[in-house]
Amino acid sequence: MSGNKTSALANDGRRSIQSVETGFPLLATLVDAGIPLNLRDLAARAGMTSAKAHPYLVSFTRVGLVQQDGTTGQYELGPFALQMGLVSLQRLDPVRVALPHLNKLAGQIGHTLALAVLGSHGPTMIHISQASYPVHVNMRNGTVMSMLHTATGRVFVAWLPPKVAQHYMERELDDQAVVTSATPWRPSPQALQKMVDEVRQAGLATALGNPLPGIDALSVPVFDHSGNIALALTSLGPSTLFDASPKGSIAQALKHCAAAISRQLGHRSLADIAQ
Repeated sequence: MSGNKTSALANDGRRSIQSVETGFPLLATLVDAGIPLNLRDLAARAGMTSAKAHPYLVSFTRVGLVQQDGTTGQYELGPFALQMGLVSLQRLDPVRVALPHLNKLAGQIGHTLALAVLGSHGPTMIHISQASYPVHVNMRNGTVMSMLHTATGRVFVAWLPPKVAQHYMERELDDQAVVTSATPWRPSPQALQKMVDEVRQAGLATALGNPLPGIDALSVPVFDHSGNIALALTSLGPSTLFDASPKGSIAQALKHCAAAISRQLGHRSLADIAQ
């Protein structure tokens, strides 16, 4: 993946150091692998011979980008590479990273899109991209969404630690600032767990005509480098126009977008690790 980005920039007309670009696939391979590799496997994955790869690994080791296990001879990312990664992660603002992805998706699907973070009162809308058609929805930046009665809230319930989710569910009771249903749902522990299991299995949450009659919504989680939920990406629209199927085109577009944001935030899914 990283190597493809390098190839795309290789002919941009700017002066560069070719040897750095030639050796870069070795570093990209170690990042993608996530495990130590011996010289032969590392070189093969990077598209090199062992003889070609070895001098680059010697140089990378000397500057701390790579380290070699003295017992197994395997290579992995070195201390300086890890420091670089930590600094990069610390500088990442999930919202800033997400906005270009959200704006691009909004142009593709044509429905209202919103980003929510976990605020002091609960899931809070912080950015809304309006649909290409008029939608009469009383939602704006700063709107707090119910944990149980909105797709956005259910995403947070499903992926927050249970005690944290419980705190916010109790916090919203009788809170007039929270957008909730006219007929509040008080689930039993078994019903709540069933909802969480269904949302996690589907990879998204749905809300059909609830809390707003005639308006359907889908919401997906965005994860940070530690695997914690950082944002919820939500799309909504009138039931007559909006495909709320968990396997529909909007759902798939949302999942793809959320996965791209998560990867940029440093999250590695099981599929990424398996590659």
